[in-house]
Amino acid sequence: MKSTATRKLIKGNVAICHGALAARCDAFFGYPITPQNEIPEYMSELMPCSGRVFLQAESEIAAINMVYGASAAGARVMTSSSSPGISLKMEGISYMAGAELPAVVVNMMRGGPGLGNIAGAQGDYFQAVKGGGHGDYRTIVLAPSTVQELADLTVKAFDLADQYRMVVMILGDGFIGQMSEPIVLPGPTGKVFDKSGWALTGAKGRDTHIIASMRLHPEDALERLNNRLQAKYRAIERTEPMWEDSETADADHLLVGFGLSARICRSAVGALRKSGIKAGLFRPISLWPFPTTQLARAAAGKKRLLVVEMNAGQMVEDVRLGVEGRVPVQFYGRMGGIIPSPDEVVLALEKMIHQPVEENVGDY
Repeated sequence: MKSTATRKLIKGNVAICHGALAARCDAFFGYPITPQNEIPEYMSELMPCSGRVFLQAESEIAAINMVYGASAAGARVMTSSSSPGISLKMEGISYMAGAELPAVVVNMMRGGPGLGNIAGAQGDYFQAVKGGGHGDYRTIVLAPSTVQELADLTVKAFDLADQYRMVVMILGDGFIGQMSEPIVLPGPTGKVFDKSGWALTGAKGRDTHIIASMRLHPEDALERLNNRLQAKYRAIERTEPMWEDSETADADHLLVGFGLSARICRSAVGALRKSGIKAGLFRPISLWPFPTTQLARAAAGKKRLLVVEMNAGQMVEDVRLGVEGRVPVQFYGRMGGIIPSPDEVVLALEKMIHQPVEENVGDY
């Protein structure tokens, strides 16, 4: 039976807005920065029309603290920004981790460091997956590679945030945010989360709820919180990894990329196979939890792995940890907002193939 869903040509940043509406986002707080400005622009129209809250804050720091307050009151809440703006939000994200508050944060990455430029890049991987703020905390990080995934994973992000009471980050880049593709607008998942046990909705008729990230007694309060958080993170690592693999079963060589880089790798796999080189693609969709077990399984028996990123080499560290030295791992990347071409990736792998394995020791 054919689907009757309507396909629409939509820009990536706008797809995120439709995903947030489908997920029943109650409030959006943000501050403009290129290349994600279409998100607050469209949310400023769509949210009030739906009877929901939109507010442009006076700064990124103000925006993330508004997110904190709305989440504490039980709202489904979201903010968005780009690289340097996300850096300004990191203190608030750490506070939210300590208070176990759910929210969705979108980072459409741009070239850096510093103000850099407004072209898309992937230099914020470390910041996102290692916890860019202070303390032993994690955020779930989802990396879409298509406009359809930008919408669909935004819906999923709200459910994951409420399920685990934590911040979930959508990690895209300026290029995928600006490209347009036909998509089917997502609908809500139907999941309902009871927040009555912790949200600040008025204490009449019930015990008082307290939400805070400060715990001044290390032995009986702060360490207990940290132990609970770490147990939650371990459970997420077991149950929530997301990945995609393509033509890996018979492959001799594996390309690994996330987001836009994975699209380039997919084209390179096609070109390599036409030239007689059996290549496959492994794409992490959740950057944290990283699909370590699944990567190790896909990499088993392969001659080499080539990790492709739009940065100086960040996810490659998690790939190397995942394969534990069983397979040689090399890296190819472009920085400063430059997209590597499929031809560049093909040439990088061909050069890697023709190097003696012992020359790759430093790249394991």
